[in-house]
Amino acid sequence: MGNIKRWLDKAQGEISKLRIGSWFFNVRNMYSAPYSLHIEGHVDYRRARDLYYNRDDAYKLGAGFAKPIVNTLAGFMGTPKFQCEDDAAQEALEGFCDGLMSIMQRVHQKNLVDGECFLRLVNLPADTTLYPENRTQTRLSAVIIPPEQIPTGGIEYDPVTHEYTAVTILTKNKWVDENGDLQEYRYRQRITKTEVVTTIDGKAPERIESRQEANTWGFIPIVHFRNEPDETELHGYSELEPIEPFLKAYNDVMIHAISGSKMHSTPKVAFKLNDVKAFLQNNFPSAARDLQQGKPATIDMNGKDLFLLKSDENAGFIECASAIGDTSTLLQFIFYCIIDTSEVPEFAFGVHISSSQASTKEQSPILCRRIDRKREQVESSWQMFARMALAMLSATSGSRFASFAADVVWDAVMDKDEQADAQTLYSVTQALTMAKGSNILSSESAVNYLARYIDTMSEWEGSDGQPGEKDKIADSRMLDQPIEEAYPQSKQIDEIDKALGEGDEA
Repeated sequence: MGNIKRWLDKAQGEISKLRIGSWFFNVRNMYSAPYSLHIEGHVDYRRARDLYYNRDDAYKLGAGFAKPIVNTLAGFMGTPKFQCEDDAAQEALEGFCDGLMSIMQRVHQKNLVDGECFLRLVNLPADTTLYPENRTQTRLSAVIIPPEQIPTGGIEYDPVTHEYTAVTILTKNKWVDENGDLQEYRYRQRITKTEVVTTIDGKAPERIESRQEANTWGFIPIVHFRNEPDETELHGYSELEPIEPFLKAYNDVMIHAISGSKMHSTPKVAFKLNDVKAFLQNNFPSAARDLQQGKPATIDMNGKDLFLLKSDENAGFIECASAIGDTSTLLQFIFYCIIDTSEVPEFAFGVHISSSQASTKEQSPILCRRIDRKREQVESSWQMFARMALAMLSATSGSRFASFAADVVWDAVMDKDEQADAQTLYSVTQALTMAKGSNILSSESAVNYLARYIDTMSEWEGSDGQPGEKDKIADSRMLDQPIEEAYPQSKQIDEIDKALGEGDEA
């Protein structure tokens, strides 16, 4: 029996803790549990926003790092641009998106803070007073739906494709009636591809009522953006979740350090005396007199600039060591934990001086890859947004577009460093010149390679009737020759041949 127990203990110690045990060790795992999408777990939106705006007293001295993290990512992400196959669709989509730049930027910001964001396309009634340029009956716009308005179970999806089949919006609203009384009602709207059902509970204004109407679009005009999406989760993750423990630790350490500053902020005076009675008589006569009479004595040193001491007596200050100095190393460690966990370079927090661990130039590639990954996470959602917008613009304006497909294009994450680009171009040119001079590289290969760095260069051989770089080099070489040489003559011959050819055609 002892040998069996010893074997089992050894086997359990060697088995990976990340693996599900077999039926021999765990009967509960005999049958696999059915897959279930986690629809209830989501970010604590109020806590996340309190951290971003630094409104939580428990994080006051640490949550200041939250806003730079979110704003840096959202700022470098920028807003997307769309490229459509159809020119008419491109013009219509650009005109629609020109007025949504602030909303699109806000979508990225809320997506990073709340972990998700819902953007709804709506057809608003035309207002010719505020929008005199709008001649149609309605105008297309986009509004952000707070994630709290999508209740638990408010998103219904296909179990196979995970495509949304219905979305429910639930809000609680208050208003004042004509008698001045405060009224409250619940507004519930369930949107599917075929219908929109609105239900009102409570006393609502006259213009708001329960109704059921057809969904003329044929799709749910709501786009769900998720930060750090996961196939097992319906909701996204906030950028502030991983760093929340470090924000709390930074706050607690800073409070402990500041509370200790009271001990060393005011120094204490220490006297080394041989005759206390003589010292009091020479410096505080009133206190010495009170002591002689048996009264309570008080020594007030305010405004006292001079003390009379004997030759062998001394006076000095006693100061406690600064508690902040003792905790600076710990605060720095927590700060770099926040940087590592958030994956945001330290220069985003203003640490761009020479004492930082890495320069801005060295940290920029890390930020570029981080931004590219964030853009990829929302790219499919923006493509769906463009498709929905083109479909609704086509239906409302009566225009027919050849395709609703649109590619997402982003601006460069970092502006080009002209000095670095010039140095790179110089190095590449020198290397190609040496390789060509050593007869190990052809002119065609050199030109084709250098064209990657110079936008105005063409390939060696032209295409589609356009001259190649070979022809441009020949023309430039002849143009640089003296005027009496071949270039002017060659041009004259070409003009003569052209004139003769036109004459023959006539």
